[in-house]
Amino acid sequence: MQSLRARMARVGQSYAPHDHRPLGGYAAAMGAFGALAVSLAGAAKVTGKPFSQPSAADVILLSVATHKLSRLLAKDAVTSPLRAPFTRYAEPAGAAELNEEVRHHESSLKHGIGELVSCPFCLAVWVATGLTGGLVLAPRLTRLAAVTLTATAVSDFLQLGYDIAKKAAEGD
Repeated sequence: MQSLRARMARVGQSYAPHDHRPLGGYAAAMGAFGALAVSLAGAAKVTGKPFSQPSAADVILLSVATHKLSRLLAKDAVTSPLRAPFTRYAEPAGAAELNEEVRHHESSLKHGIGELVSCPFCLAVWVATGLTGGLVLAPRLTRLAAVTLTATAVSDFLQLGYDIAKKAAEGD
């Protein structure tokens, strides 16, 4: 009987014959995400934490916090050691961010992780799920962390706006 890895490689080759797509790594990531979601729901049930409709303010707070934490994890220079086993530095991306390339691994799992950790859009669903789970399991701590991330995101936009206004005033 064929191994799962061999079958996934064959499917991946027929799916994208001219480009390597780490379908096995993607499948593992989807499984891990499912396990995270089930674990959060199970923890909420075990602890008796009620599920309730989040307020509009919580949705906005978590949205901005998700944006900031996703970019921090996927693009910030300071978090590059977390991505380094899966990515390779390519170039600066401006405003304290980096562009990185996914390392080509023998393992589709490592390649898939590289794509996940270097993409703020990809990480956002994980971050949002974690923050939403935190809102159910530890609402005060989660709101505190989300407020910090949101304040940082707003500060980033103000810093960029200030820089644009300063350059405009100087005639650059």
